[in-house]
Amino acid sequence: MKKLVSKVCVVLSISLLNIVISSPLWAEIYVYEDASGVRHFTNCPNSPKFRIFMKEEQPRDSKGLYLSDRYDHYIEKASKIHGVSFPLIKAVIKAESNFNPHAVSRKGALGLMQIMPCNLRDFDISDPFDPWENILGGARYLRDMIRRYGQVSLALAAYNAGPSTVDEYNDIPPYPETQDYVRRVMRYYRFIRNQ
Repeated sequence: MKKLVSKVCVVLSISLLNIVISSPLWAEIYVYEDASGVRHFTNCPNSPKFRIFMKEEQPRDSKGLYLSDRYDHYIEKASKIHGVSFPLIKAVIKAESNFNPHAVSRKGALGLMQIMPCNLRDFDISDPFDPWENILGGARYLRDMIRRYGQVSLALAAYNAGPSTVDEYNDIPPYPETQDYVRRVMRYYRFIRNQ
């Protein structure tokens, strides 16, 4: 019986090691200091108060671009439901959160597609850190922006800077952050589409 248990433990250990070695793993540690001077650390920030404390390098493909396939099944479903192309949704996720479902921006945007808290109810999102809810809501918003502007570049600018800003300029706003965002998403989109 001891030999059997020992063999099972060895097989399980090897299997676990194989999973760990073959899985893309990385970590981000976040920190914030409260009013008392106490530092709080987490790998799952739930508030915009947290800032990145430590970030490990992520694995990259041959062109230096890290892409995860972890959420592809959700992206595929959301793509079919909302009629937005799979590569475009995945490109937005890459640009917004780099596939971190617990991402919180400095402005308070949440999850994979960085949904602002004020939009959660409109997109039927009860948990913005749930990958499925976040992708479904983000894809819906992206669809709405594409329908509104008729051009992907303007829809992306609205996704980043807000539709009122795009309406004001009737073009991609002259903000370097938004212009860079549209270029990055389109670059990721082309890369994903051509894979």
